[in-house]
Parts: sequence; structure tokens; C-alpha cells
Amino acid sequence: MEKLLVPARAPAPLSLPSGLAFDEATPSWMSKADNAWQLTAATLVGLQSIPGLVILYGGGVKKKWAINSAFMAFYAFACVLFCWVSWGYRMSFGEELVPFWGKANVALDQQFLLDQAFLGKFPNATMVFFQSVFAAITLILIAGALLGRMNFYAWMMFVPLWLTFSYSFVAFSIWCPKGFLFKNGLIDYSGGFVIHLSAGVAGFTAAYWVGPRLAKDRERCPPNNIILMLAGAGLLWMGWTGFNGGDPYAASVDASLAVLNTHLCTATSLLTWLALDILYFGKASVIGAIQGMITGLVCITPAAGVVQGWAAIIMGLCSGSIPWFTMMVVHNKSKLLQKIDDTMAILHTHAIAGSLGGILTGLFAEPRLCYLFSGSYGQYVGLFYGFQMRQIHAGFRQIGIQFLGILYVMTINVIVTSIICLLIQFVVPLRMSDQDMEIGDEAVHGEEAYAIWGDGHRQDSSWYPNSGNPETELPVTKRKAAASEVEMT
Repeated sequence: MEKLLVPARAPAPLSLPSGLAFDEATPSWMSKADNAWQLTAATLVGLQSIPGLVILYGGGVKKKWAINSAFMAFYAFACVLFCWVSWGYRMSFGEELVPFWGKANVALDQQFLLDQAFLGKFPNATMVFFQSVFAAITLILIAGALLGRMNFYAWMMFVPLWLTFSYSFVAFSIWCPKGFLFKNGLIDYSGGFVIHLSAGVAGFTAAYWVGPRLAKDRERCPPNNIILMLAGAGLLWMGWTGFNGGDPYAASVDASLAVLNTHLCTATSLLTWLALDILYFGKASVIGAIQGMITGLVCITPAAGVVQGWAAIIMGLCSGSIPWFTMMVVHNKSKLLQKIDDTMAILHTHAIAGSLGGILTGLFAEPRLCYLFSGSYGQYVGLFYGFQMRQIHAGFRQIGIQFLGILYVMTINVIVTSIICLLIQFVVPLRMSDQDMEIGDEAVHGEEAYAIWGDGHRQDSSWYPNSGNPETELPVTKRKAAASEVEMT
């Protein structure tokens, strides 16, 4: 007879997350529609960074900086995700350590990831990914102010430090239900403060510490590929459907309104900027149109689902004109602003546009729409509706808390960014050497974006030994001559 094989001891029962049965892939608290939309929105936001900003930056700089600029964005996306699940998410949305900061902890425990998120009818795994792409794009926007001269190794250190000691502060304070600005009723629908104002101020501050590009690169810095810039800008614009549409944490009517307002404000802003360019410069600038698109996207972000359509149009008119004025007029007359080399004008397109959006949100936030978004009636009242509803105190309180949020975000980012830059200087230089900046990508990465000689092949660095050593490396002109001679033979 065959022997019956019996295990020596029975396996231990599986430990499942609370509320999740053994065979329950869709627990009772989860909405399949909301979860699907949240994952889609997160992917759309991720596409804004890679490839959106990767190719926007790669096409918007001189040819010699195409790879370095694109790779700064590519690296930041990967680094942020790793740091986010390791400690960043819990510091931004976890247990309170102090009123503006959470306790550091990993976000990879199975029970935690499969449990319901603190907001929304989907698991924490979805929320962790959704919030990670917002954190990533913030660092990538900061990179826009530093293109063309920051030491890449310094950038590699800057990303995790700034995420840990600046982004998590602001995100916890404004977005986490335990944060003090959240409790006080600050309206930041999808990141006008947390992302854009933070990135604009931090980028401008870091640009001060890093220093400027070479003088000739600042004086003449034509994009190497405007068509590529348009492609990146298009991904940025369409990706904003997930950026603002995902922040109700539900496939709701408020999400639909946020998406429509986003595109309406953006189109209005682009057209306004374009009209001003034509009126004052006599030409319809493609780069100007991209700038107007970005300021519109940024301005509507803190208000997307809590303002009516007519308000979105007014915000578009403001975002297409006020940042245009600060960039084209104020910047050119200010010696301080000209001294700091902000490569992609992040101060104007993100800090100023984000602040503008936050203030206009305090004016136009409609109480009923705020209730649809937050579930709290009476705490969020735009100033104009405060007059209309005879709740003037509530209206002034709202505009006051919006200004407080701007001041808080600016203060945190100036101080923390400065400290981080000063600390990094003790390890590696913040700025590349003048010799490396003369050459560009080939000196920094040993690679080039576009081949410009031969049969379309980039020159093989093995032709000159000790590549990267200025004492032994052949000059660029001799290298090209050597390559041509080899090709002829």
C-alpha cells in the first residue's frame, strides 16, 4: 500500500491585513472605479515627468546640455520613489512627530499597503504611488532652475535631502489631516503650494548658491529642439488631467469639474501670453506659448475643483499676464533677479504663478464646491462669497490663511534649501568647473545627444586615453581631427 505523506507540522496561518478575508481581492470598503481612476491619474502625473519634463528640458537647452538636463529629471524620478517608500511617505502622511512633520517609517509592510488609505476607497499601495509622482515632479521642477551648470553628483545628494527635510515638512503641514495648515483650512487642491510654490522658491534659492552658467551660455541660450519642447509641453498639459483630476481621491463629479477647469484656465493663459508677445514683440513665440501654458496649469492647481468655470477663465487671464509682466518687465529691470541664473524661469512660472493661484483661490473658492471636495461645510469660504453670503469674517479668514501658507512655504524652502546647499559644498562642489561647462554632456557623462560628424556615429571615447583628465586628454579639435583621419583610413 502507498504510504500517506503527512507533513511533520501544519503551516502557520497567514496573517492578513485587517478587514481583508483570505479570498477577498476586493474588500467591501474598496471602490474598483475609484482605485482604477487613482492608478490612472498617478500614471498620467508620472508621464508628466518621464518622458514629459525629460524631453522638455532636453529640448529646451543648448545641444551640449541635452543629456545632462534630461538625466537630472530621470535620476530624480527614480531616487524619489526609492526614498518615498523607504521613509518619505510616512514623514509626509503618517503619524505626527511635530505639528508640521511626521515620523519616518517604511511604507512597504504588506498589511499597511493592503489596508484602506487615510482618504479614498482604495488601498494604501495606490496612495503611496500616487503621492510619489507628485513628490518626484517637485524635485524635477527644481532641476529646471539649475540646468547647465550644477554638478551632477551634488544633484544626486540634493534630491534625497530636499525631499526629506523640505518637501515632507510642507506636504505634512498642508495635505496631511494632522498638519496644522490643513486643520486651519488652507485650500491647496492639488499642489499650488506644496509643489509649485515650493519648487519655484527652492529652485531660485538653489540657483543662488550654485551660481550662474558661463556668461556666453546665459547671453545666448537657444533651445536645441523646439519641436521636442512642444512634445514635452503637450505631455505636461494632458498629464495635468491626472494631476488635478486625481486629488478628490474619487471618480467623482468634483474630479470632472477639476479637469475641465484645468484645461480651460490653461488655454486662456496660453492665449493671453501669446497675445501679449504679439502686441509687445511683434512675434508669436512658441516658447512664450509654452510658458503661458505652464503658468495656467500652475495657477489653477490650488483651485481646480473648488471654483466655477468663469473663475477659471479669470485665473487664466491673470496667469497669462502677471507672470508675463514679472518675467518680461520686472526681471529685466531688477539687478537682483538678473544676478541669479534661473535657467527655465521657475521663479516666474511656478513660484509666482503658484502664489497667484493660492491668492485667487482665497477669493473665488465656492463653499458648495469646497464641501464636495472636503466634506466640510462652512470652513472654506472664498472672500467674494463671504461678501455675498454675509460671512465676511469667514472670507477674510480664508484669504488670510492663504497668505499664511505662502509665507510658510517660502520660509521653509529658503532656509532648508540654503542649509542643504551649504552642507553639500563640504562634500562636493555645487557647480561644475568652467572647463566642464565649456564642453557639456561629453565632459560630464561621456555621451552626446546628437552626432554631428562622420556617418552619424558619436565619437568613441576610447580614442583618447584617460578621458576626463584635462592634463592627458586631447583637445576637442585634435580629437575630431583624429577621428576624421581614422575614418578616411
